Amino acid sequence: MSCKIGNAHVCCTKIENLGVKVGNEVILSGINLHLHCGELTAVVGRNGAGKSTFMKALLNTIPHTGNIVFEGKHYVTTKPRFGYVPQSLSVEPGSPVSVEDLVLSCVSRRPVWMHHRKKDRERAGDVLRTTGAENLLGRRVSDLSGGELQRVMLALAINPIPDILLLDEPVSGVDRVGLKSFYDLVSSLRRSYDVTIILVSHDLDLVARHADRVLFIDRGRSFTGTVDEIYGMKEFTDVFGHIVFDGEDD
Repeated sequence: MSCKIGNAHVCCTKIENLGVKVGNEVILSGINLHLHCGELTAVVGRNGAGKSTFMKALLNTIPHTGNIVFEGKHYVTTKPRFGYVPQSLSVEPGSPVSVEDLVLSCVSRRPVWMHHRKKDRERAGDVLRTTGAENLLGRRVSDLSGGELQRVMLALAINPIPDILLLDEPVSGVDRVGLKSFYDLVSSLRRSYDVTIILVSHDLDLVARHADRVLFIDRGRSFTGTVDEIYGMKEFTDVFGHIVFDGEDD
């Protein structure tokens, strides 16, 4: 499969025969995958299957075999710009840190303990507006719901716009309404910003509605394909059963 090559950023990530081994244990083996800008690839598998290991290999933070090539229209790089949203953000209950403080600590060199200037507040609002979270600016981080916090984290992850956005089980503990809202938001962002998105998730029905392709990892093996192809495999149904995803949420 050939990749679409974008003009302004990395738009083709070629993963060839990727493998990770710890001691004598094979964690990942023979992963071949082409990732395109504007598309969402979901990584699924049972707990401990190696999904987070795949993310670390992609980031080149652990030893691995195989090749990973990041291509733009006229260049190849080993250091694309990554955006990252983790499973959760540890916040001490009752902490006085505001959403505005959090955002400005990430996007401004000005110390957050100094008085926030009007232009600082406007900048923070602009960042949050990308995910519809600007109304949270004056709230304390510790008072946010899981879904609200993830909107803030997602806004930070796409400012500046990354080449590849990594979402590592980003809605763990979020209620069903929040889950659907988050997935809808992610889908709109990939279209708006033409960014490559890799999502690790256990929400298999929502993955089915939003993913362009799926990487299924199980016991050192890997399978890639469309949702229909992967969800119809015996290897997949042996682990997760048959996933119904044609209807709407209850």
